[in-house]
This record gives sequence, C-alpha cells and structure tokens, in this order.
Amino acid sequence: MSAPVNASRRTFLKVTAAAGGGLMLGLRLGAAEGAPPSAAFVPNAWISISSDESVKLVCARNEMGQGVRTSLAMLLAEELAVDPRHVAIEDAPPDPVYVNKLMGAQVTGGSTSIRDAWDPLRQAGATARTMLVAAAAARWKVPAAECRAQDGHVLHGARKLSYGTLAADAARQNAPQSVPLKASAFTVIGSGLPRLDAADKTRGRTVFGIDVKQPGMLYAALAQCPVIGGRVASFDASLASKRAGVRQVVDIGEGVAVIADHYWIAHSALADVRIEWNEGAGAKLDTAAIYAALERAKDAPGSVAKSAGDAASFFATPGARPIEATYTSQMLAHVTLEPPNCLARVSPKGVDVWVSTQFPPGAQSIAAQVAGVRPEDVRIHAQFIGGGFGRRLEVDFIGQAVAIAKAMPGTPVKLIWTREDDLTHDFCRPPSLHVLSAALGDGKIAAFRHKLISPSITSRWAPAAVQGGLDPFMTEGLLDFTYDIPHLELRTVIQEVGVRVGYWRSVSNALNMFAIESFVDELAHAAGRDPVRFRLAMLSKQPRQRAVLEAAATASRFDGARGSGFGVASMRCYDTHIALVARVSQADGKIRLNGLTYAVDCGIAVHPDQVIAQIQGGAVTGLINALRSKVTVKDGRIEQTNFDAFPIPRMPEVPPITVALMPSGDAPGGMGEAGVPLVAPAIANAVFSLTGRRIRALPLEDAGIRFA
Repeated sequence: MSAPVNASRRTFLKVTAAAGGGLMLGLRLGAAEGAPPSAAFVPNAWISISSDESVKLVCARNEMGQGVRTSLAMLLAEELAVDPRHVAIEDAPPDPVYVNKLMGAQVTGGSTSIRDAWDPLRQAGATARTMLVAAAAARWKVPAAECRAQDGHVLHGARKLSYGTLAADAARQNAPQSVPLKASAFTVIGSGLPRLDAADKTRGRTVFGIDVKQPGMLYAALAQCPVIGGRVASFDASLASKRAGVRQVVDIGEGVAVIADHYWIAHSALADVRIEWNEGAGAKLDTAAIYAALERAKDAPGSVAKSAGDAASFFATPGARPIEATYTSQMLAHVTLEPPNCLARVSPKGVDVWVSTQFPPGAQSIAAQVAGVRPEDVRIHAQFIGGGFGRRLEVDFIGQAVAIAKAMPGTPVKLIWTREDDLTHDFCRPPSLHVLSAALGDGKIAAFRHKLISPSITSRWAPAAVQGGLDPFMTEGLLDFTYDIPHLELRTVIQEVGVRVGYWRSVSNALNMFAIESFVDELAHAAGRDPVRFRLAMLSKQPRQRAVLEAAATASRFDGARGSGFGVASMRCYDTHIALVARVSQADGKIRLNGLTYAVDCGIAVHPDQVIAQIQGGAVTGLINALRSKVTVKDGRIEQTNFDAFPIPRMPEVPPITVALMPSGDAPGGMGEAGVPLVAPAIANAVFSLTGRRIRALPLEDAGIRFA
C-alpha cells in the first residue's frame, strides 16, 4: 500500500525527564501542509535510557515477520552509538503520537515502516547522543567537541562514562534545535546484523497472539453465518450446553459462540448447536454476477489518475489503429499462517485485549464500541503477528472476541477461528477488470490508455480519502508509471460488486502491473522488438529504473537458454525501483518455473539480508497471485474452505529466487510488498515466450495450462 498522505517533514523535538532519573526523548513531525488543527499527522518515536543501562525503543510498528523490530532498532542505534542487540523493544500502545505519517493512521502496512522512521528515529538517536555527550563534557569540564560517543559510552581520552551513568544529567540538558545526521559511513545501517527476534523464533520461544495465555482463561469457537452479512435468526443450544466443559453459548448477532474450558470442547460443541440463519440479500451473489458488474462499468469514464499529452485526441485520429486488450484478476484470500484469534477480558476495570494486529487504534476502537466503554478504558496488548498481509488491519474478529467475553465478566476468553472460518469470512482482495489500448510509433508506444475497474477498499476504510472518485490505493502502480509515453491516460472506475474486500499484500500494484506489464509485452511483440530493449527505449528519463531492468536481464541471461521462455516486468513501487525476469521451460505438458531473477534499487538498504528476505517472501506471495489460487462465490458463500481448494505454492514449486541488490544513496524505499506485483506478469510473459499463448486472466492455470 503506497502513501495516500502528503505529510510535511518539518520536525521539532520534545524532551522530558523520565521517572527514576532517566532520559526520555520523543520526536514528532509537524502537521501536513494545510491540514486542519485536529489532523492526526503526528508520528512519534520514543526512546528511553535508564540508569540501569537499559536502552528501550517503543516500536510504533507491529512485527509480522518483516523484521521491523530489527530495522527500526538499527536506525536508532546508528545515531545513538549503541549496539542494536542491546536495545530492548516494546510495542507502542494506541496513541496519536505514533501515527504513521505516510499512512495517516497508526498502522503497520504500505511498506512504510522504514520510510516513515528514516529521519525521525535517526534524529531521535542523534539528539539523545548529543545530550549525553554534553552531560559528560559538563562533568569533566571539557568542550563537548572533544568527546565522542561509542558503544553506549561517552569517551574523552582515557576517561569513559556509560549512558546509564549520564542519563539523569542528560535529562536536564536543553535539547539542541538541530543535530546533523550521518549521510554515509554508516556502521550499523547496511550491516549484516542477525535479526533480533530470530533466536527466540527458531527456538519456539516467541509468543504470537494465538499463544497468549492468561490465568483462568476460557476458549471460544464461533459459528458464523455462511453468507457474510447474514445474522442469527434463532438457535437451539440445549444439546451443546449439556456437554462437559461448556460454560455458555452466546448469540453475538453475526454468529453463535460456545465458551468452554478447552478449545476443542468449544469447537466440537458447535456441531450440537442448531442455528437458523437470516442470510440476507448476499445469498444471491455468485462469481459470474461479480464480474458482470465489472463488465457493465467498463464504459464508465471514471477518474484520471495520471495523464500526459492528449490520448483521447490521438486515438480519435483516423490513422491511430489502436491495439486493444482486456485483463482480469481474481479475488484472493490472505491465508495467514496464524488464523484470526483474540483474547479479551471485560471487567469493571475496563477491557484488555491481547491480539496480533496491524492497527492498534482500530482494535481499541472496536473493543470500546462493543464493550460500551471509552477507548481510553481499553488496553491493547499487541502481540507478534503470524502473518499479516493486510488481514490484520481488519478488526472484525476483535469485536467478536469482546462481544463473547462480555458474557463472562472478568474472565479472559480466547476466540480462535478455524482455517475454514478464515477462508470463508475474509476481506478478499478485490476482483478487477482492466481495459487497455495503445498505438505504436517508431518502435515505441506513442499513446497508451488503461482503465482499472474494481471495488474500492478505502471507501469502507477511510471514505474521506476517496476524493474525486479516486481511491489512492487503486492508483497504485499508475501514479508510479515509469515509461515515457507522449500520450498517456490512466483511469480508475470504482464499481462495487457486493463482496467484502480488503487490502492484500501490494494491493492494486499487483492488479495494475499484471495488466500493464503483460500488455506492454504484447506491444513489444507487435512492434517486433525485444521486450527488454522495447522497455529500455521508454526509460531514458528514469535512470534508476533503466539500471535495474538492465541488471535483471543481464543476471538472468535473458534469451540465453534454449528450450526456455523468458518474461520480463518492470516497475517503481513504494519508492523502490525493481525489475524481474522469469524463466520457464516445458516438460510432460507442464510448465516448470526455472528461476526468478530480481534487480532491486531500494535506495539505502538499512538491513540488506532482510531486504533480500522480503523480496523472496514477496515472490512466493506473487506465486499465490499468479498460478492457481482464487476465491469464488456461489449462493453468497465463498466456495474455498481450506488449502485443498485454495492451494498455495509448495516448496518444490518455488523456483530459485535470485536478488541483485543495487543500493543507492537515496532514502530507503519500501520492501515488504515490492516483491509481489511483477511475478504474475513476468511468468505470463515467459509462458507466451515459450508457448505463444497470451494469457490475460489470473490465475494462469484457469487458461488450461499446468505448472509443475
């Protein structure tokens, strides 16, 4: 998800003395230009240094495997001059000071964690270091310029004082108005530091949301209406209530929950609950109707996301001779390894919620709403996330858990969804229809039009962000369009189709890039040009993008292996320049993926090992999008209920993934989602190169081909 908010980068510092003789420093960004006084564009990164030598980072972004705890600690440690392995991490509570300035809310997503923290966290570390040095200089009665910070100490010749020793004195220092930051010669940033959470994870010591326990807790299983949006009409729990270990059976409106001493008792007892459903209007929905709604909207003008020249006039000329194509993408589920779960306790002292979430304020808000208390009476205990991908931005299961826990006042109750619950009650990735046309001239694209037709996620999430018919997340992949084309028109059309949709890893970048990069490949072949050289000819104004495309082609030995098909795709997303070449072959009637070769310029690579890991993980997510996974609907019900019907890539199906890092001196780009979007078009283009079959719909196996 790319940034919908244009935030100012002006900053100011606030320093206060921490209880117990320590130093606590926070950094806040100014409000966005022209924003009303109440606008919450105030991200805040806090550090504390105590007299016991502990250094703590209150981490405003939630850890879901992307390594954010390590990378953010590295930013802080670089300027604070401490070993990041000695920085304790604490999750931030819901608070406006922790708002992600690139997202406009306290959320973890959009590949924004490093981009959002790049200046503030380093500035916080540099300011704290400067104050500690000043405190030491005052003790020694020497100029601060003669002192230096190193490994949690301030040094002056042979003398040395630890940060903990200086913490109380530093807290009484005046904060400097401005502290210069390192521009290069980094000692922590760019290093091969092992992940700070790796040891605990590999030893099974990490506590995820599903692992959390509290004294006296009970478990809940929930039967939800099979049609999303349906309600309980009536139910009979007489048999279930007689089971040993069952405490209560609760109607929460959208479903019936069994509360029991153990999860398996609760889950098993649901089979004895007889429920009549009011399925509502959604019971009439099916996949054909969803895509028919998109098809009916394809002539709608929509809204212009990006334009150049005058495409409409160009195509209206008699000799334009446009090439046209239509592409579609499927609905997808998130299928996080850790299914939705939440532990809640409702008591006279307020509400406690232990949950894996990407959106702590949203969790707090829904809990308060359901419990009937003030948000400040809800305490969110954020946990490690066993896979987010956008699903943990949603708070539906949190509200359910609180509603169930209300039936057992003062008792912690943990709601756990099954995989079947997860797949059939997800906020799916939106379906999309893409209408494209282009005209060639002098071996290049002279005019290009693209129209995305899809439901809007943001209309539900943040309606005020949808301005002039433009959802800022639908324009992903369009606003960053890199090719220099004289006449360009990129549009979006918001068309609701009756399904509940949510943000899925890389959001509309994956939708738009499958269509655009596949169509650009079509145009290259129509022009009789090599697909790489065809793209390079339109990137003369984009040197970073041109460089990654050339590097990917070289590293993959594009067109260098007989019996292979090569497919290329290229884009800029999340401030990262990236190109991908896929190589495929065919045997026994099946397509085999032989390799994915990326070239990536992400600016400064804060944690290079994790950059590579993120690209590789994104590639696997991209395979989910590309190969065979899909969500379909019949009679209002999602048909896929487990991994047998929603297959994800197995280890033998994942090809070698090579990542050529090309870090530059630019500010870091986002990485968490950047590896996803190009996989589908690169593979589709490789299949065409090998077989001559142009596939314009996802998943690719729906076209009748099979992948080994």
